[in-house]
Amino acid sequence: MAENKHIIVTGATGLIGRKIIERLSKRGDRVTALVRDVERGRRLAPGAADYLAWSSSMADGPWTAAIDGADAVIHLAGSPVATRWSDEQKKRIRESRVDGTRNVVAAIARAARKPAALISASAVGYYGTSNDRVFTEESGPGKDFLADVCRAWEAEALEAEKLGVRVVLIRTGIVLDPGDGALAKMAPTFRLFVGGPIASGRQWFPWIHITDEVEMFLWALDNTGITGAVNGTAPGIVRNREFSSALGSALHRPSFFPVPGFALSLIFGEGAIILTEGQHAIPERTEKLGYRFRFPKLPEALRDLLGA
Repeated sequence: MAENKHIIVTGATGLIGRKIIERLSKRGDRVTALVRDVERGRRLAPGAADYLAWSSSMADGPWTAAIDGADAVIHLAGSPVATRWSDEQKKRIRESRVDGTRNVVAAIARAARKPAALISASAVGYYGTSNDRVFTEESGPGKDFLADVCRAWEAEALEAEKLGVRVVLIRTGIVLDPGDGALAKMAPTFRLFVGGPIASGRQWFPWIHITDEVEMFLWALDNTGITGAVNGTAPGIVRNREFSSALGSALHRPSFFPVPGFALSLIFGEGAIILTEGQHAIPERTEKLGYRFRFPKLPEALRDLLGA
């Protein structure tokens, strides 16, 4: 895609959204950020040309006029999953993704001049969990709660194909960034000499450097031949114990204080599955389609992120 396009971004104040807005604006694209609170959006995600009120439950409003005539939509919005999964939180997790995507696609359907592409976030949770299986983009969905949410989430996004819109689904793993997300939460415990693997440590840890995550969205945006699902995970996937060892080495700290699985269950309930289980999800189709990872291996990624 050429520069100086008009791109709509939902989930603009999240880790990935903020970085994508920064990259798009720097290269000359005009960005409209859809945010829950306009003033907060301006403060947390600077760089967009416009900020419009939006939430996953909004089926109509001024934001729909912005979609009419936009060149593409990058859809990132979704309630956090790294929380305790009460029935109410599970409802929010599902509705924020499924209903929100349905409303975005409905707005595209009403647009007189439709966006050419919908680049929609998804997650490797689509595959379920396994210590033994290898998941590629061709693998089918799992059967747990997150897999069901991802399947329904993607199904809503794919409805845009019926409107002549190119749809790409980026199934993201654990995004590593020093200032936010999993790495920002884990690094302090290692710096205090109490870091270590989670539960058994055997679970796969499908990580991706924040730079590759952002660049993958722009790659999917710019390359009109890319459609369907691609895994947003680095090819150098490791198990949790290997990740913990690499993080300890990067910080020059030990990594032998395990976090018991039962303790996580007490804190997160059913939601502990995102920490105690994992997916050996590899970016097979991503690489075949031509994406080249800046940080394919974990030690180099951690050195870059942590300045070690």
